[in-house]
Amino acid sequence: MEDKILRKLFLGFIQIHILHHAKQHPIFGLWMLEELKEHGYNISAGTLYPILHNMEKDGLLFKEDRNVEGKIRKYYSTTEKGEAVLVEARNKAYELFKEIKD
Repeated sequence: MEDKILRKLFLGFIQIHILHHAKQHPIFGLWMLEELKEHGYNISAGTLYPILHNMEKDGLLFKEDRNVEGKIRKYYSTTEKGEAVLVEARNKAYELFKEIKD
């Protein structure tokens, strides 16, 4: 039960993390999985890719296909809407952190 609750909570954190990195530079799925793992999020590709697709569908990310060593790799970057959502998420996260840090 607790795992399910934490999973729902962390999915929001993961989306903020994705927006943060996709704003800095285009990201691709495998890189993002490794980045998230470094921060303690152990998710599978089967979890990450639907998140990326939904964020694209919601207008937060845009996808660019690139040929990398003969294979097509999908790179994601933030849209203007994604950047605006990231700013708001950062503000809300900061306010929450200040309130719960003690």
